[in-house]
Amino acid sequence: MTQLHQAFTIFLSLLVEALPFLAIGVLLSSALLIFSNEKKLIALMPRHPFLGALAGSCLGFLFPVCECGNVPVARRFLLQGLPTSVAVAFLLAAPTLNPVVIWSTWVAFRQPEIVLARLVFSLLITLIISYLFSFQKDLAPILQPRLAQKIERLRAPAEPEKPALLRAGTYFLGQDQPRRLEDAFLQETPPAALLPNRWQLFLDNVTQELRELGGMLILGSAVAAAIQVFVPREIILTLGQGTLTSILAMMLLAALVSVCSTVDSFFALSFASTFTTSSLLAFLVLGPMIDIKSMGLMLSIFRSRVIVYLLVLVAQLTFIFSLLHSFMF
Repeated sequence: MTQLHQAFTIFLSLLVEALPFLAIGVLLSSALLIFSNEKKLIALMPRHPFLGALAGSCLGFLFPVCECGNVPVARRFLLQGLPTSVAVAFLLAAPTLNPVVIWSTWVAFRQPEIVLARLVFSLLITLIISYLFSFQKDLAPILQPRLAQKIERLRAPAEPEKPALLRAGTYFLGQDQPRRLEDAFLQETPPAALLPNRWQLFLDNVTQELRELGGMLILGSAVAAAIQVFVPREIILTLGQGTLTSILAMMLLAALVSVCSTVDSFFALSFASTFTTSSLLAFLVLGPMIDIKSMGLMLSIFRSRVIVYLLVLVAQLTFIFSLLHSFMF
């Protein structure tokens, strides 16, 4: 009973510390998703492979989504005509390079070197992988067939527009020109009649993300508490103090546990006394980029072999940077 009580105490402490950051992240990402005008932002994005990758990496500051919300946003970027390097950069970097995650990492560790190293390693890995993807001009071999066909149709030269009454869809009438209902959401000042719908979408999105991510947070906190209490201390110390074993163990844990990036710092903090700083960084860098949960979501964009390719690249680069950190600090 003592062990159960101790595990429950650790579980609650992780949950209480992490919940505010999860709520802030969900509210911000939902607000930007529903109320922002993506088309204007996309028009400003550079088409150069390296500059596009850099810009895509920094988009997380404008769209602070975790690894659950970045997949649909990256998919929309591809549909809007952005280069693959930009979409991949956003997909990998947004869960880490955003203000909510930076703040939560600082609150958890209170060590600027850990916060800075996490940001720098994530940015470097993202730029390398995104630049590699920029050489893939034909999207058909890497994207899901239906998505690739849809992008090809959208990028094809537009046919002469038919009269409004001959096109499918729902329209607002009584104006100079009929306007499609779905196009109204892209206006800078949407009609007042549509604002209640936007607020309803906002609340629905917040509820859905809190339900999904809250479940992952509870699972992650339970796993962390169970490992701390029920796994023999000798095993944890043996894995945690070795340079190679600690990095590999935390990378494997990051891929399996799939903790949301807004709260993974508190999960990693529970291992700070037994694992090396470099291994904690490996956990903080790898997990938000690609884990079991995000790989399942990425199947809506990429073919399975591309996801394996991404996993191998991210894991290799994370291991190399973490190992370099262990030798330098």
